[in-house]
Amino acid sequence: MAPTSVFDLTGKVAVVTGAASGIGEATAKVLAAAGASVVAADLDEGGATKTADAIASDGGTAIGVRCNVAIRAEVDATVDAAVDAYGRVDAMCNIAGIPLDRLIAEATEEELDRIIAVNLKGVFFGCQAAVRVMSEHAGGSIVNVTSSGIDAPAKGYGLYAMTKAAVAMLTKSLAVEAGPMGIRVNAVAPGATITPFTERHLYGPDGKMQTEYYDRFVEAMRKQSPLGIVGDPVDQAYLIQYLVSDAARFCTGAIWRANGGQTFSW
Repeated sequence: MAPTSVFDLTGKVAVVTGAASGIGEATAKVLAAAGASVVAADLDEGGATKTADAIASDGGTAIGVRCNVAIRAEVDATVDAAVDAYGRVDAMCNIAGIPLDRLIAEATEEELDRIIAVNLKGVFFGCQAAVRVMSEHAGGSIVNVTSSGIDAPAKGYGLYAMTKAAVAMLTKSLAVEAGPMGIRVNAVAPGATITPFTERHLYGPDGKMQTEYYDRFVEAMRKQSPLGIVGDPVDQAYLIQYLVSDAARFCTGAIWRANGGQTFSW
């Protein structure tokens, strides 16, 4: 058997949330290119459909669906759509998330509720839905997206990091519970990765677009890496491909870091 064959996802079915842009979009496209049939899900239905259409135009198989991960029924419906379309779910990639740049002392209850609803409950719902269908065929891989923010505190990122730290523990705990069902559960903790998620740094404190403000942010992130680089979405997507493939069959309950060494340089 060729060593590369274990990365082949032909015959597998993957659900990817946050698939309209960034890491989610890159992951949907990489998994499809590796042979998986993909359900690209996002609150931005048009963006999810665009991702699915791009996959199809490249010869892959995908459908785009609307999914607000903060609503359990919509997550369940997304997973059920995958089963209806392709018969099963082998990989669940819980990637959808939102940022919150706010000092802890200044955050409102509404902001707290929203970031927990999307970043934590959304992943929780995705895990539950995946276990429900994966347990029927005794196998599968769940990949949750946390953040390098769990490794070191940073001013203004506390609430975001808090939700991502909870995702890390959710991942480890579920790995223990789902392992006997043949389900692997891992998380990726991206370092600074240039996506629409980071484009909020295009705007200065006054709310006006300031490209130099964004350039300073990117340069600061680059300097935190011993490699002197920042990441692209595909850097995370390739790691996720590994984790959902047979190459990672002995890997579960771990937090994987594609971050250019940023966190250990803090």
